[in-house]
Amino acid sequence: MFAIVRTGGKQYRVAAGDKIVVEKMDGDAGSSVTLGDVLLAGEGSDLKSVAGLTVAAEIVAQAKGEKVIVFKKRRRHNYRRKNGHRQNHTILKIVSIGAVEEKKAKAAPKAKKADTTTEAPAAQA
Repeated sequence: MFAIVRTGGKQYRVAAGDKIVVEKMDGDAGSSVTLGDVLLAGEGSDLKSVAGLTVAAEIVAQAKGEKVIVFKKRRRHNYRRKNGHRQNHTILKIVSIGAVEEKKAKAAPKAKKADTTTEAPAAQA
């Protein structure tokens, strides 16, 4: 079974056992995360309903991406700036794709109906 989930402004196609690299998420290595924004799910070529469907994942590591060099230059103005950036990432291992155990809300006790049968005043002749 596969699912397409949205996290960090991006979409990922995942299946049980996959490892994906996503934008930084809160949590330490070894903690579990639930991805609730499931856009599509299916098995093979059959699509399934995504109502109440979640993806359970485990954080493998918090890491940094490759360094990106930002170099700015303006010709003939002696202007050069060099900056680097390393984006923070979270590596997730998909544990399972399944439905959430929905907790049934306790039904409010029914209020007793008030006796609305009022006696009409007797007609006087």
